[in-house]
Amino acid sequence: MAVHLSEKLEATYQKILKRNPGETEFHQAVREVLESLGPVLVKYPEFTDRKIIERICEPERQIIFRVPWQDDRGEDHINRGFRVQFNSALGPYKGGLRFHPSVYLGIVKFLGFEQIFKNALTGMPIGGGKGGSDFDPKGKSDNEVMRFCQSFMTELWRYVGEYTDVPAGDIGVGGREIGYMFGQFKRLTSKYEAGVLTGKGLDYGGSLVRTEATGYGATFFVDEMLKVRKDSFEGKKCVVSGSGNVAIYTVEKIHQLGGRVVAVSDSDGYVVDEKGIDVALLKQLKEVERRRIKDYADARKHAHYVHGGNIWEVPCQVAMPSATQNEINGKDATTLVKNGCIAVGEGANMPTTPEGIKVFLDAKISYGPGKAANAGGVATSALEMQQNATRDSWTFEYTEKRLGEIMRNIHRTCFEAAEEFGAPGNYVVGANTAGFIKVAKAMVAHGLI
Repeated sequence: MAVHLSEKLEATYQKILKRNPGETEFHQAVREVLESLGPVLVKYPEFTDRKIIERICEPERQIIFRVPWQDDRGEDHINRGFRVQFNSALGPYKGGLRFHPSVYLGIVKFLGFEQIFKNALTGMPIGGGKGGSDFDPKGKSDNEVMRFCQSFMTELWRYVGEYTDVPAGDIGVGGREIGYMFGQFKRLTSKYEAGVLTGKGLDYGGSLVRTEATGYGATFFVDEMLKVRKDSFEGKKCVVSGSGNVAIYTVEKIHQLGGRVVAVSDSDGYVVDEKGIDVALLKQLKEVERRRIKDYADARKHAHYVHGGNIWEVPCQVAMPSATQNEINGKDATTLVKNGCIAVGEGANMPTTPEGIKVFLDAKISYGPGKAANAGGVATSALEMQQNATRDSWTFEYTEKRLGEIMRNIHRTCFEAAEEFGAPGNYVVGANTAGFIKVAKAMVAHGLI
């Protein structure tokens, strides 16, 4: 179902496949961008002459390392750690760390590649990178997580810094993990370099709104897409996949804007609450007690839990995939459209397969790809970096206002780029072309490096 590439782009893509065997998510992310770039290369032939695509698809640096740690029983464990420093044309590498058993080099490279363009769209001076480990924090004690994080940072600290590479959190990495890693960085370097990590606690250099930023930002972006349709969240029935940080604050902001989220999920199943998901209960279960989503239905008797079900079968007008990559396939997308969905905003990274994207675009619904819609998290991380650099601390209201402005600017940038390159209303084309052009121009200016 992929878009046909020009002969030159197809040849470039085949070289990338050959050079990066087995990295299917990375292949998917690269092709999705290349499918938008034909008209860009016609307008900017110097990008072809300077081999910008070949260079931008090759990370500047890839770091893989062993992470030994000991559990509470005294048993030794070995995990693998990654940091891919993909592109620094616009600033220091910036991107999260993911701790999950599924993590391997292909996952980290797909996330880092997406991060290049997402960060460019924010307008902030940050490059693209990503990292993580196949360590699973689920079911581990605080002390086990601490020992792992300290071991992870014992290797990573050599490669990060506020002017070099600034990691943040992602799946499996929240405030607890960031705190342990920051403490170990401080211990190893004898420096209080607050700008080395973002997503820190408010007591030691963190930013208000950072916790809420990705979910709030994705909701702001969808709100802008709805405004183009002369519509709003008011009265809309919504479904949000996941029940972690991104999902929780997507639900919260949708409710603030007048929508009603009726379903959330985790890896075991999903819960439906037609009265609207109780955000306070969701926060208590997931953020405080670290329990599973099935426990929501036990606390709200009118809600019901579906084990192992497909949340995209729940009828809605707005869908916000906020869990993980490739969670919406072509069949799911068809079901959503058939059930009356008019807008999709990706809170997760690449949560829709190419077949699903085609269904959304063909149906002319408002579809906000992750590199645009979920850029609020990294944008607020950049705001945290600003505060750290100036030894300042901003109010929640001011920071949320800045986030809202950034997301509106991203929407406008994508909307205008889609118009310019002959695909009005196509935010995939808009995000890919606008992000690529900004990075490519900087790469040309820096010479062959």
